[in-house]
Amino acid sequence: MLRLVDYVADIGASPVARWASLQPEELTAQSSSIVEHLLAALPSGEYRVNSGIAVHVSATVEQGAMLKPPLVLSRGVFVAAGAYLRGGCWLGEGCCVGPSAELKSSFVFAGSVLAHLNFIGDSIIGTEVNFEAGSVVCNLRNEHRARGSPAAAKFGALVGDSSCIGANAVLAPGTVLMPNSVVQRLALVDQLRS
Repeated sequence: MLRLVDYVADIGASPVARWASLQPEELTAQSSSIVEHLLAALPSGEYRVNSGIAVHVSATVEQGAMLKPPLVLSRGVFVAAGAYLRGGCWLGEGCCVGPSAELKSSFVFAGSVLAHLNFIGDSIIGTEVNFEAGSVVCNLRNEHRARGSPAAAKFGALVGDSSCIGANAVLAPGTVLMPNSVVQRLALVDQLRS
């Protein structure tokens, strides 16, 4: 059993604290309903809320970004043109999603940067994590695609605080990285959590 607080130190002080006892794959599997709960609890006047999407008044969303509900973009978040956020996402303060990056069913904690051309699916990203250009967090193992199989559940990665993921690196489904991890450029991290 993993303790999310060992990977994301601020989770207990975040809006996600209520769900901090869940296992990573349980948290991401419930991302849409959790983000809907977070939407309902937002302080009035600080967010522009429209059709299940909440954008803090200090956040920037460039024209051409595709935002799908439910979604919460916290204070100071930047979302570039061409970015695609879907499936129930929550981004903490000061996060950045670069051009043509895709984020699906994920929780991204304060100060993390997802550079251009990233895909991050069904994941939990700690504080101050940096994903260089073209890095990918896969969320479904092809070898477990049988419908109805428990092994076919989607889960990308749990990436601990202050980690750095190099350009064009790939984190296979089920990856768990301790805080301060460094994944080299073009590397493959292929773990299978039991």
